[in-house]
Amino acid sequence: MANRLAQSSSPYLLQHADNPVDWWPWCAEAFEEARRRGVPVLLSVGYAACHWCHVMAHESFEDEATAELVNRDFVAIKVDREERPDVDAVYMEATQAMTGQGGWPMTCFLTPEGEPFHCGTYFPPTPRPGVPSFRQLLTAVVDAWTTRRAEVRTAAGQIVAQLTENAKPLPESTVDADLLDGAVVSLLGGYDRTNGGFGGQPKFPPSMVLEFLLRHHERTGSVQSLSLVEGTAEAMARGGMYDQLGGGFARYSVDAGWVVPHFEKMLYDNALLLRAYAHLARRTGSALARRVAVETAGFLLGELRTPQGGFAAALDADTEGVEGLTYVWTPAQLTEALGPVDGPWAAEVFGVTEQGTFEEGASTLQLRADPEDGQRLAEVRQRLLAVRRERPQPPLDDKVVTAWNGLAIGALAEAGAALGRPEWVAGARAAAELITDLHLVDGRLRRTSRAGTVGTAVGVLEDYGCLAEGLLALHQATAEQRWLDLACSLLDTALARFADPVEPGVWHDTADDAERLVRRPSEPSDNASPSGASSLAGALLTASALAGAERAGAFREAAERTVHRAGVLASRAPRFAGHWLTVGEALAQGPVQVAVVTPPADPRGESLLALALAKAPGGAVVLAGAPDAAPLLADRPLVGGAPAAYVCRGYVCERPVSSTDELAVALERR
Repeated sequence: MANRLAQSSSPYLLQHADNPVDWWPWCAEAFEEARRRGVPVLLSVGYAACHWCHVMAHESFEDEATAELVNRDFVAIKVDREERPDVDAVYMEATQAMTGQGGWPMTCFLTPEGEPFHCGTYFPPTPRPGVPSFRQLLTAVVDAWTTRRAEVRTAAGQIVAQLTENAKPLPESTVDADLLDGAVVSLLGGYDRTNGGFGGQPKFPPSMVLEFLLRHHERTGSVQSLSLVEGTAEAMARGGMYDQLGGGFARYSVDAGWVVPHFEKMLYDNALLLRAYAHLARRTGSALARRVAVETAGFLLGELRTPQGGFAAALDADTEGVEGLTYVWTPAQLTEALGPVDGPWAAEVFGVTEQGTFEEGASTLQLRADPEDGQRLAEVRQRLLAVRRERPQPPLDDKVVTAWNGLAIGALAEAGAALGRPEWVAGARAAAELITDLHLVDGRLRRTSRAGTVGTAVGVLEDYGCLAEGLLALHQATAEQRWLDLACSLLDTALARFADPVEPGVWHDTADDAERLVRRPSEPSDNASPSGASSLAGALLTASALAGAERAGAFREAAERTVHRAGVLASRAPRFAGHWLTVGEALAQGPVQVAVVTPPADPRGESLLALALAKAPGGAVVLAGAPDAAPLLADRPLVGGAPAAYVCRGYVCERPVSSTDELAVALERR
């Protein structure tokens, strides 16, 4: 049996390289083999940090008898959803249509032409009420393929046709102040007043919704919007989903109270949450928000940074096959680590009880209130973290994903500039250099790299949008022109390759010259991270305020048309349009532009810039430098030989100001 996964750049595929299942990677040759043998395709999709993917692997794909059935009757294809989000999107849509739900591991049965005819998620090794065992499922699929093949093929074709029909673009609908206000009202109706956040369990971090609400508060002064942010941010930061020792957030909470997490830590979550907490800290002065921002940035730079300077995709949910093993504690373990005085004190502070909040009497650490002795808490945290580092550690999914690195670059650059942390900006620059040097091949992005070697999967729309947004933030933080030039080049490519040729403002997630799947995916909804279209809309709007006049108009028009295509989604389902709504708020603000013209190292110019970074609303463009050093600074001279700040909103500019008091007034004006 050929080991076709052994040379993969995907850690997830490498986890399966030694399975007795005769896996193929996603490739044309696998489907040709299915046609040659006249058998269906078993498609299994997951990712390296997925707990239930590991469970199904151990129960089924490592089982010799199960593998014998798979190898005899199927061509088995293994896909890393993070490396091939286009493949994942097409078949997840089919899975949700057939079952009413989705998730990973995803298990799909396809014709040799790639058309799905049966889909599901996790299947156990033995039957459960309402769920067949995986072997029973294999047998049933083989029976249907053998005895009713024509019927199966017809049904598969009808499924693809129906999915294509259902994927018609949304009509244009204006995103204006009324829609933005209505989204807040809708979110308020779903707010959990007891625990913070939205909805019940499981509870996911609503990072993009929080950013929208902050921007809405800044534009309108809405106390309600700010209260939703503050309540949710504090609840998440004090619960077990946040790593109270090492910083960083887990993927989600399995309960409504943020107590027990699903323990994988994803790059995209932490990048988005860093941005939201840093924004909250500078808007309100919250010490808790600043601390969480600092610790989350520390987690990114300390735990996820690769030797090449990029950021790894995730830390696994499992350690040595046990979920949460690294992170949970019992009272006895705390006493063993800290002694008979500090151990019980830490148990009380972190909510660790004999009953436990997790499994087998263990607890996640929570910090529901700050103790009076802050120094003691800091010392205890460091001692516990040192003990924890001696435990087995979760594996690192060390592939570098373009889009998620774009999110991290943007968050670190923006937060580092605003909170005065130049080392964060330096980390963003290092990642940007890696991505633009390694992932940009002949002017086109690749999706991933690993250990300094770029992968073969081509970039999708979110790669272009998220990276462009990150580079634009880095341009503002450093005033280096190369990042603006690279971002604009990426946007030019996206405009040329991903736009729908018929429907203005509609975007496809794959390029017009990418591999043809059974359907060209185009998903507008924001989910765990911004959709490709919403990230692109944000980048286009920001670029329109930073680029020269020859590009600004086209970028602005494309941004507006794109946002208006999401109006129906944003009004009906704002929880799944968080990034769209943040871009909508920036549009409603103008967006705000602050150009600080100043000689190098002039303390007056540095004061103006510091105030602009602290007070400018989210979505604003802020840049400082010598006159004519960048397009935003062009034709804006010093005033009386002194540094000056130029504040504009959309197409309207105010007179330049030279004092921080005057600038504060200009920025507070709504």
